Amino acid sequence: MVEIERKFLVLSDDYKALAHAKTRIVQGYLNSHPERTVRIRIKGESGFLTIKGKGNDSGTTRLEWETELALSDAKPLLELCEPGIIDKIRYEIRHGKHVFEVDVFAGDNHGLVLAEIELHDENETFEKPDWLGDEVTADVRYYNAHLSNNPFKNWK
Repeated sequence: MVEIERKFLVLSDDYKALAHAKTRIVQGYLNSHPERTVRIRIKGESGFLTIKGKGNDSGTTRLEWETELALSDAKPLLELCEPGIIDKIRYEIRHGKHVFEVDVFAGDNHGLVLAEIELHDENETFEKPDWLGDEVTADVRYYNAHLSNNPFKNWK
């Protein structure tokens, strides 16, 4: 139930040719409070309810609990969410011993492209692909819950 992940900007679209999966994700927040978030997500043809706790000081580790929902349950719950629905295409890319998830945002977050990698340990090493840019793990502006309230289009 603990999630350890790091987040990076993406320098180019070279990852697209390497992707082994591509899925549309639409998600909203029933609660986007920084101490805890409650998210409804539709990923492809599946729904999910996810609760995440506050991250540690580095932003890499936090409590995460998720359960799958029937699509018929997830759709009406998505309509109950706070304003600021996140819409993105997720590409999955194997690199070394890990899988990177690259999110290409649409709508109010158009132009933002982020990569995430889940790790088993905060200090775990991994190979960085050439298209991986600066790390933004600790920058709350790049959290999806924050992007739903303060979208990329509003950044200066």
